[in-house]
Amino acid sequence: MRLLGNLIWFFCSGLWAGLVWFVAGLVLCLTIIGIPFGIQCFKIASFGLFPFGKDVVPASSFSSLFFNILWIILIGWELALMHLVSAVLLCLTIIGIPFALQSIKLAAISLFPFGVSIQEHY
Repeated sequence: MRLLGNLIWFFCSGLWAGLVWFVAGLVLCLTIIGIPFGIQCFKIASFGLFPFGKDVVPASSFSSLFFNILWIILIGWELALMHLVSAVLLCLTIIGIPFALQSIKLAAISLFPFGVSIQEHY
């Protein structure tokens, strides 16, 4: 089921989402100040390509608090809102509910990308 969900997700939205996150990461890495934010964009891009079978796990890191606050102020809340609206729209059909859950995971990592890791579960 995870393979089928990832394939459908990849061809419907994952490819475009991953590509946009990857390009954003490249642009942010052009400046020295943007490198930490670009690395987080790469993390979200890899998660956005194939989210089924992966979980966002918080790590205990106090140093990431500053970067998360800066991220939320600049772009995090818009990205999380976009994924939440997508989740609500996907919930309108029964078939879209598993994809809505993945959008909620993407909203969580879009809001707080620093201090979390992505772990695959079997």
